[in-house]
Amino acid sequence: MRLDVFNRRQTAKLKRIAQIKLSAEDIPPRDPAAKDAGPTTLDGQRRLIKGAVPTLFQWNRYKVEPPRSSVWERTERSPELVHPGDQGQHSVTTDHDYCSFPEPSAEDLSKDLESLRKEIQELRVQREFGLQRFAGSDTDIQFYTRFPSYNHLMAFWVLIEPCIYKMIQASRAKSAANTDEEVLTPARTQTRQLLQPIDEFFLFLVFLSVGLKERDLAHQFNIHQSTVSRIIATWTSFLATALGSQCIWLTRAEVQAYLPKEFKDFSDTQVILDCTELRCQTPSSPLLQSETYSSYKSHCTMKALVGIAPHGPVTFISDLYAGSVSDKELFRQSGIAEKLTEDMAVMVDKGFLITDCCKCKVYRPPFLSKQKKNQVKETQATVRLRLHVERVIRRIKQNKLFDGIITMSPVYNISQLFAVACMLSNYQNTALVKKQVK
Repeated sequence: MRLDVFNRRQTAKLKRIAQIKLSAEDIPPRDPAAKDAGPTTLDGQRRLIKGAVPTLFQWNRYKVEPPRSSVWERTERSPELVHPGDQGQHSVTTDHDYCSFPEPSAEDLSKDLESLRKEIQELRVQREFGLQRFAGSDTDIQFYTRFPSYNHLMAFWVLIEPCIYKMIQASRAKSAANTDEEVLTPARTQTRQLLQPIDEFFLFLVFLSVGLKERDLAHQFNIHQSTVSRIIATWTSFLATALGSQCIWLTRAEVQAYLPKEFKDFSDTQVILDCTELRCQTPSSPLLQSETYSSYKSHCTMKALVGIAPHGPVTFISDLYAGSVSDKELFRQSGIAEKLTEDMAVMVDKGFLITDCCKCKVYRPPFLSKQKKNQVKETQATVRLRLHVERVIRRIKQNKLFDGIITMSPVYNISQLFAVACMLSNYQNTALVKKQVK
């Protein structure tokens, strides 16, 4: 009996608890800024104020009112002014932005991209110290290469370009000589990727014409100094072989065919000879110092014999000898006497006492003390015509490498360099490549 009464009481109590039990959905949203909003947890959930009692339930007809429409939404407008796709959207009108730019089209972007590419290419060419950088300036071409114009230089390049593939690097030739091996294959392509062949040729001409040091050339061309030495040695040997393979000594008939009218009184002149001296680094050996010292230059020098034809081209170049050698001894050792025949004549300075060394006629101004009255006009004419060879030698020495003191280098041959400079003067200043120039 008592148990039944207890069970009924417990059941009634549980029903009352179930009626007042709250859930998160039964609590309406409230303004967190309200005074009775109560504290919140760290994650933003609201805590009930102690002692608060819920008063809004479904059974007392509580419901959440819908949000109130804005003034824009409550205002009636003509249907023509409202686009069907704009229903329920706010139309906002802002001031015009005068600093804004319209979006470029694809065509404009393509033009800008092409313009930027051209600008990058121009800047790259201006940054690189190569032949293409100075192609538009004949003045710069003449300064750096001694060729009068870019077209003239390219005409000479056309002559030697077919032989480029046969070029063998000086380093490979030297190593093969040390091991008694024969180098038959040209340089591999991957070993010549630092500079194009024409830029290597331009580097060699700059070294010869301007006289820049190897370290300076390495910085200019953005390569290693040892690479500069290898390029100079390789091109010196190549040009000495390529240009030397063409016989520069002219026959008597060829000289007579181009004989200037100024030589009508000396029509049998085959060659005009003169010696030139190049100042060199003083050797450390006292014996070499005495052999290379020149009393004429008051310095250690190397001496060479140069001969030109009456119409101007260089036709003979001797090796470089010690500066103390006499002109007569140099004439004898150079081997030019073997090229002269009895029907030829040679024109020399008064210091060339070579009458007993050659079998041809010698036009040489006499010394003043031995000069006769009837020889005055002939002497003046000989001296005037001899100036041609001095002009040619002066033109060769315009290459700044030979203007100062030459450093003796074990990498390249100074005698070959001088011979190349002499042979290049035939192509730089005469019409030997005129037919190739456009």
